Amino acid sequence: MVNLSNRYTDLVIEAHEIFINSSQAKEQAAENKTPPGVEIENAGDDDVKVTRVRITSPTGERAIGKPMGNYITLEVPNLKDNYDDVNQKTINTMAKELKDLLNLKPDSTTLVVGLGNWNVTPDAIGPKVVSNLMVTRHLLEYVPEHVDEGVRPVCAISPGVMGITGIETGEIVRGVVDRIKPDAIIAIDALAARSMERVSTTIQIADTGIAPGGGVGNKRMELSKATLGMPVVAIGVPTVVDAATLTNDAMDLIIDSLIKETPSDSSFYNTLKNIDREEKYELIKQALNPFVGQLIVTPKEIDDIINRVSKVVANGLNMALHEGIGMEDMGKYIMQ
Repeated sequence: MVNLSNRYTDLVIEAHEIFINSSQAKEQAAENKTPPGVEIENAGDDDVKVTRVRITSPTGERAIGKPMGNYITLEVPNLKDNYDDVNQKTINTMAKELKDLLNLKPDSTTLVVGLGNWNVTPDAIGPKVVSNLMVTRHLLEYVPEHVDEGVRPVCAISPGVMGITGIETGEIVRGVVDRIKPDAIIAIDALAARSMERVSTTIQIADTGIAPGGGVGNKRMELSKATLGMPVVAIGVPTVVDAATLTNDAMDLIIDSLIKETPSDSSFYNTLKNIDREEKYELIKQALNPFVGQLIVTPKEIDDIINRVSKVVANGLNMALHEGIGMEDMGKYIMQ
C-alpha cells in the first residue's frame, strides 16, 4: 500500500486566498488597500484568470506568511475537461508567465524535475509532464545541425520518491545539478488543495522553490536557490484534498446559506458572520484526526485528468523554453 500522506507539495498554494482570508487582510480591505510589501494583480478572462501576488519585503512576508517572491495562479475552471480552445489558451498563458518569470538567455540550460510517484495516479503529474517535454540538451550537443533555431538545451529527470529509491529527492537533484550545472531549474509536483474547487482547475507557479511533501506535513529537503545555488521555479497542480477540507467546504456552504436566511439584525446573524473560517478549519482537522488521520481524496476520473493536464503543462513549458517553436513543431522532439 502506498501512503499518500507522505507526498504532495506545499507550494505557497492559493497565496491570494490566504491573504484575503487573514484577519489582517480583512482590516486592510476595510480601508481598501493591501499591506505594505504585497502587490496583487489580476489579468486574463473567464476561461483563464491570472492572479499574480508579489511579496517584496519582510513586512509583506509577515502579512502573507510566505517568503518574498512571485506567486502566480492560473484559474481554469474547464482545465480538467477536454476543450481544445481552453487548453490552447492555458498553454499560451502559462508560456507567457513562465517566460517573464525565467528571463532565460538564448543558450540557457534548463533542468526540469518531475517530482512525484509514477505508481500513484494523483501524484504522477510530475513524471507525466517530463514524458511530454521537448528534451534537447543531448541533441544540441551531438547533432546540432538537426535542431531548429530557437531550441534551448533542456534536460529532465523524474527522481521518484524516497519510498522507491531510498534516497532523498533533494540529494538526487543536487547531484545532477552539480554535474550539469543548469542555469535554471523547474520543478513540477502535485499539490494538496485547500479548496475542493481548486482540484485540477488551477496551475500554481512560484519562483521561491518547492518543498516536496510539505502540503501534508511531511516536508523533505527543499529545492530552492538557497539549497541548489540557482533559480528554482515551481509548478504545481492541485490533485487532491484532505477530509478536513471537504468538511470545511461543506460547513462553509451551510453557514453561507444560513446567513442568507437569517435577519441581519439578529444575534444569530452576527454570530455566523463573525465565525473565523481559518480557526474553524483547524478545529475540524483536530476533530477528524483521531478517526481518519490524513485522509486524502481525489476525483474518480483522476486518470484522464492527469493525462490531459500533464500535456497542457508540458506544452506550456515547451513553448516557454523554446523560442519560435510552435505546437506543430513539438512532435519531432518528444519521445513517446
